[in-house]
Amino acid sequence: MNVETKLRIDNVSHVYTGVDGESLQVLRDINFEIARGEFVTLVGGSGSGKTTLLRIVDHLIAPSSGVVLVDGQPVQRPGGKISFVFQTDCLLPWRTVIDNVAYGLDLRGVPKKEGRDRARTYLDLVGLATFANYYPHQLSGGMRQRVNLARALAVEPDVLLMDEPFAALDAQTRELMQMELLRIWRETGKTVLFVTHQLDEAVFLADRVLALSARPGSIREIVSIDLPQPRDLDTKRSPEFQMYVKRLWNLIESDVRRGFQDEGAPNN
Repeated sequence: MNVETKLRIDNVSHVYTGVDGESLQVLRDINFEIARGEFVTLVGGSGSGKTTLLRIVDHLIAPSSGVVLVDGQPVQRPGGKISFVFQTDCLLPWRTVIDNVAYGLDLRGVPKKEGRDRARTYLDLVGLATFANYYPHQLSGGMRQRVNLARALAVEPDVLLMDEPFAALDAQTRELMQMELLRIWRETGKTVLFVTHQLDEAVFLADRVLALSARPGSIREIVSIDLPQPRDLDTKRSPEFQMYVKRLWNLIESDVRRGFQDEGAPNN
């Protein structure tokens, strides 16, 4: 294994079995590596297994076959060196912002003062230090997702998994959050695997994009994004950027059109 490899997915397949005993293969023979500090995005049509793959990486689901390794060691339980940012912010409404950020630290037995000090550090990183004593209902959607990101970072993971974290945001807030995420990624050096349905988002954020085929999902192609860093929103207006978006659409278009009429597709 390359010494720079942080995350490795080795021959992962997954089959769901329904209550009626029928089987549905969602993923088949997934193989890829992510280098330390690399930002990789994952795209594919609905039902291609993107979310299932993220859950397997964090061991929220055990794969039917294959193995996930971080630093060469099999992932055998959720958490540990991995944090998961879900599509919804999942903040606890009865806890203040700082207490939400420190929640994972509380669960790990970190002393309260140490946990709150670390939570403040990450609130400052996401630009919300002045909102530490607010409650989630007092924040905008974009602010809640920044709190969600701070909570994931506060446990200081090596790998950050993100499952369409900006899907519920309006278009303008989504673009600002993309910029914020790239800034935080540069400052922290985290290894990121990010699922999105938005091809322009996938290209804008990524060092590489993994395109999954229709169910059972397998890797159709891995596209390296050769655009300069740091990126800004003007990057999206360049011909090179649009070329990458078109290339990805060409890779998944037929699957997306077929999936439009597919009534199955659990766990996209």
